[in-house]
Amino acid sequence: MARVPQHVGLILDGNRRWARAAGLPQLEGHRKGYNNLHRIGLHAMKRGVKYISAYVFSTENWNRSQEEVDYLMELLVWVATKEIDKYVRDGFRVRFAGSRQRLSQKVLRAVESAEAKTAHNDKVTMVVCLNYGGHTEVAEGVARMMRDGVQAEAVTPEKVAEYLYLPDVPPVDLIVRTSGEQRLSNFMLWRAAYAELYFTPVHWPAFGEGDLDAALEEYAQRQRRFGN
Repeated sequence: MARVPQHVGLILDGNRRWARAAGLPQLEGHRKGYNNLHRIGLHAMKRGVKYISAYVFSTENWNRSQEEVDYLMELLVWVATKEIDKYVRDGFRVRFAGSRQRLSQKVLRAVESAEAKTAHNDKVTMVVCLNYGGHTEVAEGVARMMRDGVQAEAVTPEKVAEYLYLPDVPPVDLIVRTSGEQRLSNFMLWRAAYAELYFTPVHWPAFGEGDLDAALEEYAQRQRRFGN
């Protein structure tokens, strides 16, 4: 049986480029991208993946136009409240990773509601990386360590990992980035220490089951050394 990654990270790139190429408003690309996440998540689950982390909004994305930021937040609320029944039905446990700072109470309530509704599911965990940045994750974790009085001699990689967002979520085995870019863009920096990287020119809204299969097949051929 082919080796399947336990945890796949998805950098959902190319929503706006897909929309422009299709002659659609740019914001329509984001809606299509959100819809695609459920489809790809379902296929990943069928392939045996246990954790999927999706980079939906970074700490840097606040620099986009207010119109786009507002649209993305409303879209997130819509998915977390109106579309969540699909995730409940299909066995997804939905969890959110990221800083709570700058998120409105409306968004936070939607996040908490989605997590509660899916908490009993155990087929696959979908980690939605919202207002997420790898640097911020570590910085906020260090701040919590200091507030907890962790002494310098007790600081180890294992101790730091305990203070990450969702510390029970395992390291990322495979990171897939769509739309041709070849960088991590501050995604899962701690958990990606030994992740395999896979880049595809396909824009995220057009990324299909066959594209995920290609990434998983390449992963199965790679020899992971973990520094050895």
